[in-house]
Amino acid sequence: MAAPGEEQDVMARYRSPLVSRYASAEMAYNFSERKKFSTWRRLWLYLAQAEKSLGLSITDEQIREMEANLDNIDFKMAAEEEKKLRHDVMAHVHTFAHCCPKAAAIIHLGATSCYVGDNTDLIVLRDGFNLLLPKLARVISRLADFAEKYADMPALGFTHYQPAQLTTVGKRCCLWIQDLCMDLQNLERARDDLRFRGVKGTTGTQASFLQLFEGDHSKVEELDRLVTEKAGFKRAYMVTGQTYSRKVDIGVLAVLASLGASIHKICTDIRLLANLKEIEEPFEKDQIGSSAMPYKRNPMRSERCCSLARHLMTLVMDPLQTAAVQWFERTLDDSANRRVCLAEAFLTADIILSTLQNVSEGLVVYPKVIERRIRQELPFMATENIIMAMVKAGGNRQDCHEKIRVLSQQAAAVVKQEGGDNDFIARVRADPYFSPIHKQLESLLDPSSFTGRAPQQVAKFLKEEVRPALIPYQSKMGGKVELAL
Repeated sequence: MAAPGEEQDVMARYRSPLVSRYASAEMAYNFSERKKFSTWRRLWLYLAQAEKSLGLSITDEQIREMEANLDNIDFKMAAEEEKKLRHDVMAHVHTFAHCCPKAAAIIHLGATSCYVGDNTDLIVLRDGFNLLLPKLARVISRLADFAEKYADMPALGFTHYQPAQLTTVGKRCCLWIQDLCMDLQNLERARDDLRFRGVKGTTGTQASFLQLFEGDHSKVEELDRLVTEKAGFKRAYMVTGQTYSRKVDIGVLAVLASLGASIHKICTDIRLLANLKEIEEPFEKDQIGSSAMPYKRNPMRSERCCSLARHLMTLVMDPLQTAAVQWFERTLDDSANRRVCLAEAFLTADIILSTLQNVSEGLVVYPKVIERRIRQELPFMATENIIMAMVKAGGNRQDCHEKIRVLSQQAAAVVKQEGGDNDFIARVRADPYFSPIHKQLESLLDPSSFTGRAPQQVAKFLKEEVRPALIPYQSKMGGKVELAL
């Protein structure tokens, strides 16, 4: 926090570009100080309400006073208290107590700092997933529409980034969608697996609450259940140390890192296709591709996704190491690290999903370029079809194979050594040996006959797997994304 009374020149201080430049207002708020500390106050309220309902001496007036001041946070006073106490939770206990003098004696009753700290983190993680999931679903939906539109359009496939058999534009897009559908399932599972830390006390034994309730174990268990329910969780972890297990953070960041890998792969493909001039991301009317080369149309959105996805993928190393070095019931070397990595993971995922949605809503396809590339490579791919047609017409397979070998090498020399177009078919047409099948050459070279079941695979995949997975998010599918920068 800034020192009390200190005037801050925003432009003279470092601000994370994740917030200042990229992230949505919703995700930025989710990890804000206001969300954090107002949630602390709600957790203190839930605790007091539950303790009152179980018989502790807490009045309705105290509860009403707390309810009236949940968002009335004096951040200046909290900063002064923290500077004096060197303890953020106690600073906010004092600040809350200052505006709730009647309830001051029962705020944080029986609790440890991790009651508000860890439980708030779990609420924020859950809410973060709830912000990401509809965004991911929208990306999948936009790409599904694209795949459906181009399900039948033949395109040159690549393995090892070398020309391979044909696929279709829509089928290739389905490779992207399938990865994202896995991510959708992973994020849903990670969110649903989150439990509440609950009301566990200083080392997780609930000793302080057992004392408050004079040894009544059932009331301690009911207190835990009530507060968990009030916070919107179905379950709490049955055992904890002072903190919930830091392996939970590994699970959360692992699925986000996996999402980052998917998006990096998708946007790399788009960047490669942009270089081939087959598909481009949207380009604004007044957008400048290069300060020196005015003709350029750089895939800057896809590059941004790749850049940020790399950061997202590395963040999972933080909770892995943190979980490994937690001693016994807890050590505080997790705290500063978690303040950074948890927020940055969600902010980064939020940014790349918004950016990819923008890309997927404006992908531009250039059919003529795609057709031209097919024409350059298809003649060589069609050699087996030509051989089979000649055999059916009465030719000898070995003789035909040798003829094609010679003609294809001559055509390859034209392409590689002279920079010319592939003239293999022209050579076949000019050779009397192939006269029995000259009339069949056009049908033998029909690109759609080389795409196999790609169109049918697209239709079946979208119908049976993709569209059903999006049903829970249908009400949030509307609206395009306009990127601020």
